[in-house]
This record gives sequence, structure tokens and C-alpha cells, in this order.
Amino acid sequence: MVHEARSAAPGPSRDAFRDAGDIRAELDSASWAAVLAPRLAQFAAVARHEHVTRAARELGVPQSTLSRAMVRLETDLGVALFARQGRTVSLTPAGRGFLASVERALAEVERSAESVRAGADPATGRVAFGFLHTLGSETVPALLREFRADHPRVRFQLVQNHSEAMLAGLRAGELDLCLTSPVPDAPDLVTRRLVEQRLRLVVPADHRLAGRRRIRLAEAAGELFVTLEPGYGLRRIADALCAEAGFTPRVAFEGEEAETLRGLVAAGLGVALLPPPLVPRPGVVELSVTAPRAVREIGVAWLGGHPDTAPVAAFKKFLTGRRGRLIPE
Repeated sequence: MVHEARSAAPGPSRDAFRDAGDIRAELDSASWAAVLAPRLAQFAAVARHEHVTRAARELGVPQSTLSRAMVRLETDLGVALFARQGRTVSLTPAGRGFLASVERALAEVERSAESVRAGADPATGRVAFGFLHTLGSETVPALLREFRADHPRVRFQLVQNHSEAMLAGLRAGELDLCLTSPVPDAPDLVTRRLVEQRLRLVVPADHRLAGRRRIRLAEAAGELFVTLEPGYGLRRIADALCAEAGFTPRVAFEGEEAETLRGLVAAGLGVALLPPPLVPRPGVVELSVTAPRAVREIGVAWLGGHPDTAPVAAFKKFLTGRRGRLIPE
């Protein structure tokens, strides 16, 4: 135990402690955290030093202010945290138990603050970036390689998912921005259209239509289709194109990856409407669709009204600057 250089503020009397229910009534809708948080670091400093004067010097506040804050803390909690005998200040058993919890809470706040600061660092910060499965094999790696040539230490959290899940991630604060298709039209989102990509009808190499170069989609009305699962943007686009061509596709298989669907087509299990592959796939033939106009529009989206960290702003500027050049040639 340590003696103070000046007289310690008198401790709260037993009558000063109030029933916790009375305090709760006074707090109304406020939480204990909101009421106590501003004083926790002060309490930890006094407990660590067991000396109000030194703690006040460390915190840069007047000793009298700190003494009153500790008395008020004890009064609000209804518990004596310090034992005071003359100029001596020491923790009570209740104070020691409270200190252990307070130090854990303050350490977690410190870790969280450092994590947030690190994520916002212009050079080494983090970008949570979502994109479609169909862009994952070549397009996104090429984009990241080009961006990191000028920003080599920016870190990425990459999320591949279908469009509906990514838009939910934006709204939940789990993603900073995403590449999606179709480009959403929602009041809470900001979007930029980047590129149109033609879709093709993919048929097995031995299919009756395999000798054609072009086709009207209505000519495939009697075929079995392999498609992405509901919720994927490409599935919605394909269904809409078939409807425009005058039929509802008969779906034989549903999957999550475009290249898996190509494999099913190569196995003779159906046909598919897909974007062109970057590397030709054996066993299939890809036909241009002349009617209706078969394209998907790819864009970048983010949640409106939220300030960007420096790395997010830099990556957003990079992506929007690639309008018309998103897909590698």
C-alpha cells in the first residue's frame, strides 16, 4: 500500500451507496456501459498506482477531479472499490475483482482500436472485396495484381459469392465493395457499370447444334438446361432471356460454378447460357446468341453514405477507372 502526497478525498459513506434497482431506474434506457465507460480508465489508473496523485498525473487531470470521479463510481455501483485509511488507498476485494474485468475490457478496446486504425492505414490497410464466382479464376487475380503494383502492402479480404449474398454483405458492413451482375438498382447502394459481357449458348461437341456458329435462343427451347442455382445473378439473367425468347427452360442440373456447368455440358447432360471462358474447354461448342440480345452487365457496388478508408477509396477509384476494360482480353 502507498501513502498519498496529499490527503485523499473522503470515501463515500455507507448511506451514499444506493440500491442497484434505484440506479437502474435513474439510468432509464442508458446501459451500465454508457454510464461507466468514461471512468473505467481512470479507475484502472488509480488501482494500478494505488495513489490518486500519481494516477491523476498520468491521466493529466486534477487530483480533486479524479478523487470525485472514483467516489461517484463507487456510488453508482453501490460498492466500495477502495479502502481508505487516512492517506492510504488500496483496493477492496470487490475492487480487485472489478479491476480484472476492467483491464480485460480496456485491453479489448485497445486491440479493436488498433485493428480499426490498421485497416484504415493508406499503405497497409484492408479492403473487404466481394466478387462473382465467374470472375474468380482470371479477372479478379488480374485486377489485384495490377492494383498491388502501386499499392503493394494493402491487404484484401476476398469473398466469392452470388449477387444477393454480396449485397447483403454490403448492407451488413461485411464488405466494402463488390463486383456483381446484374447491377443492382437500390436507393441505399451506389453503383457504377463497368462492362457488358456477351453470353453464349454452350452445347456438347456432338450436339445437333454444334455445327452452328450463331443461334436464336428460341431454337433451344426443347433442350435440357444446366444452370446456376437460384440467387445467382447469372441465373436470373438466363431465365429472363429464355422468357424473352418465349419459353421456360427445363432445368436438369443446378450448380454454383460456371466451369462445373461446362463440364456437365461436355458430358452431354444439357446446354447452358454462360459467359465465354478465358481458356477454351474441350468437349463443348459455344454459339453466339443473335436474339434476344444476350449480355450480362457487370458493375461495382457499395453502400451509400459511408466514408471510405484510404485503401478502399484507392481501390474503388482503380475499379471505376477500368470501365470497359474490366475483363482481360
